[in-house]
Amino acid sequence: MNSLQDHKIQGLVLDWAGTMVDFGSLAPMGAFVELFARHGVEITIEEARVPMGLPKIEHIAALGRMQTIAAQWNALHGRPFNQDDAQQLLNEFEPMSAQTALDRSSFIPGFMAAYGALKAQGLAFATTTGYTRKIMTPLIEIAKAQGFTPALVVCCDDVARSRPDPMGMQACLQAMGLQGKAAHVIKVDDTAPGLAEGLAAGSWTVGVAVSGNALGWSHESWELASQSDQAQARAGASAVLQAAGAHEVIDSVADLPLAIARIEQRMALGETP
Repeated sequence: MNSLQDHKIQGLVLDWAGTMVDFGSLAPMGAFVELFARHGVEITIEEARVPMGLPKIEHIAALGRMQTIAAQWNALHGRPFNQDDAQQLLNEFEPMSAQTALDRSSFIPGFMAAYGALKAQGLAFATTTGYTRKIMTPLIEIAKAQGFTPALVVCCDDVARSRPDPMGMQACLQAMGLQGKAAHVIKVDDTAPGLAEGLAAGSWTVGVAVSGNALGWSHESWELASQSDQAQARAGASAVLQAAGAHEVIDSVADLPLAIARIEQRMALGETP
């Protein structure tokens, strides 16, 4: 690698919901609330958001362990929520979530322009997601039809250990031809587990604050909010992502060129992830 390349980002690994598609990461939320409601358990959108970024079976299991949810389940079933329950609920969740994900499969505004520009500069792209392969298959086809063709899509059930483990990231590095170059790759995500898989792989991480789970607003709500409300919400979401280890935080993937420029400045000063 020449000295110029030592200070350059060569690839990006992107998350899907809340990062590339589904502004506000709203698709999974309604599905989780409906899923538990079918079993007589009330959960809030706020509760549903807490484990976001984990593989979906682990997300469901984490919800089942939450005090208010666990108490309702125990009262109804006379026993604690267990892993078999999580698997049963996942089986119900997948078709529900596949539909809601399809309903919110539009790219985040500005993503395709940024993707086109960065791809033209020679950057490689791959993706990971907490969604299962069954949920993702139609989304991948829709994205491909719109011109998004990453080197690899790693779903949570494609690997033995999904996020926050780096196994998915490692598969992406290999697919992009960047094995051993994790420090020249950025993981872009809107959740703590998604950022953690990037950190575990030895990559730079960029958090998306406004479009993602940490804020959780629709694009319409964001556009209609006052500047002061936007600033307050952005600050809160950014703090969550920084606490999760994000090296840089941007509003959305439309701002990726700015984040890359900042990180390349840090690399030129000798900083590493």
